[in-house]
Amino acid sequence: MTDDARENPYPGARLGLPASGQGSIARPGRRIAALAIDWACAVVVSIAFFAYDSLATLAVFAAVQLVFLPTLGGSPGHRLLGMRLQLVGGGWVGLWRPVVRTALLCLVIPAVIWDPDQRGLHDKAAGTVLLRG
Repeated sequence: MTDDARENPYPGARLGLPASGQGSIARPGRRIAALAIDWACAVVVSIAFFAYDSLATLAVFAAVQLVFLPTLGGSPGHRLLGMRLQLVGGGWVGLWRPVVRTALLCLVIPAVIWDPDQRGLHDKAAGTVLLRG
């Protein structure tokens, strides 16, 4: 076992978060499912109002993120699957962090590069963490 594995035995240990249950790091399966829910909703709106335009789909997806992250603490997919977004140290994400996080999420690549705590670069740049609970 490496020194890093001994010091950080589970995702979120470096952040002082529990290993499992409420307040622990949201795992990849749950995150991907929430993303699929949010994207599917954006596709439905795009089909209904924009003849399924890919840029309209991305714009609807981004708008949903920008509205729901600061107001409900997560996108509809996050909330349906029992997750919430907060600052690394706890608390409300504010207004500018969802803008940074959403812009990087829409670029895709920052969202699929993770650190040992399973936080994507989009979360690291915004200073946020997606938690269960």
